[in-house]
Amino acid sequence: MKKATVFNIFLILVLIPATLFLGTKLKGRWYYLTSTLMVIEIMIPFFLAFETRKPQARELVTLAVMCALAVASRVAVMIPNFKPMTAIIMITGIAFGPEAGFMTGAIGAFASNFFFSQGPWTPWQMMAYGLGGFLAGLLFCRRRTARNPVFLAVYGFLSIVLFVGPLLDCCTLFTVSNHLSWKYAAAVFGAGLTYNLQHGAACAATMLLFSKPLLSKLDRLKEKYGMMDARTA
Repeated sequence: MKKATVFNIFLILVLIPATLFLGTKLKGRWYYLTSTLMVIEIMIPFFLAFETRKPQARELVTLAVMCALAVASRVAVMIPNFKPMTAIIMITGIAFGPEAGFMTGAIGAFASNFFFSQGPWTPWQMMAYGLGGFLAGLLFCRRRTARNPVFLAVYGFLSIVLFVGPLLDCCTLFTVSNHLSWKYAAAVFGAGLTYNLQHGAACAATMLLFSKPLLSKLDRLKEKYGMMDARTA
């Protein structure tokens, strides 16, 4: 495994969760500082990439467009709890790799909250959406035969219900009460199940309808211009 990959895994699975945990120990509007630190940490792999392979401007522009599309998909869809944003994040990770998926998810959550309001939930959303994109990229970026829309729809639904959704619910678990218990945890996760099912259904529907055309265009863009990891995919 490449050193850059090992560092990115450490960053995403250790450093960012540690920043989130330590941020909750601060007083006042700690989430502003925590969110800013997470944004800086997310950018570290891309800054380091300039020293090794000098990413093309079109790569950064493409990721910025995917971030904007993720934000728009959350803001523009007016159906409560039915947001296709996570599917866009996962599709980005599948097309361009787990690191790109994490960056799109984290930045998309941070930027979209300027419309929905920032708060203690922002860092948790950044981590949850980011890890959703990271995991999808890790599983499917190099496995094009597994990119069937139906399979991706099922995966998206289960990923939201079993992983991303409960991770979002942890915000309530760790920031609302000072006394944790199994009963309280069960109540929090139980209360969030309905929302997670709706969120998962939105992700599944988006995957079913748009994953194939979007991935086809992103793959062609990546191969045509040698973007991201096209040479090793």
